[in-house]
Amino acid sequence: MARTQALDTAANNLANAGTSGFRAQRDYFSGVLAGGIDQDPETASQVGQSVNGFGVLGGNRLDLGQGELKATGNPLDLALEGQGFFAIQTSNGIRYTRDGAFSRSPKGMLQTSQAEPVLDANLKPIIIPTGNIYVSPDGSISVSTADGSVIVGKVGTFDFADRSVLSAEGSNRFSANGAKPSAANVSVEQGSVEGANEDAVHGTMQLVLMQRQAEMMQKALSVFNNDFDKTASEDLPRV
Repeated sequence: MARTQALDTAANNLANAGTSGFRAQRDYFSGVLAGGIDQDPETASQVGQSVNGFGVLGGNRLDLGQGELKATGNPLDLALEGQGFFAIQTSNGIRYTRDGAFSRSPKGMLQTSQAEPVLDANLKPIIIPTGNIYVSPDGSISVSTADGSVIVGKVGTFDFADRSVLSAEGSNRFSANGAKPSAANVSVEQGSVEGANEDAVHGTMQLVLMQRQAEMMQKALSVFNNDFDKTASEDLPRV
């Protein structure tokens, strides 16, 4: 079961290797034997200490490592260098993302590819007038018009003291589950988007590895069950 679940995780990571802002899931394991690391070392089982933590798949954790920044030339494409997130207003509430493929709506609002408002540091939508757009590393947006250059807003960047509160929704959206964000210490790069932090080569290798391990476990279990059946049908009647 652990290998099958890990196989599903590897397949999902590989499927999203080309998704902007995607954060891969990594497996972690929970112990199944008594005498693990949570007990008194003097009384704990040495066997339990040796193998505990590798028995049952406990679940998945988000890998929040940096993805590769890819230049696009679009002045409203933004990428984050460092740990942090953009905030967007969705139909389910405020969500956080690393996908900075933004655009300007017909009404001038900065929005995602799904027409969701991108929020500033006060969690308010950002309105951008017509003109040449420049975004500074701190997220400030200035627009050059015939009357001069003016700062029209600042893209909010957010982080969490405990990033484990984040849970993935879809391929590149994250819910904070009620946790309050703080300002992120990041640099905003204009004209780029961040790719997934899972490359296709590594993802393919992981998928093949997990598939082979799952098949090996399945074969071992089948042999184990067959030997028990043989013992039950041939040896036990002789006793």
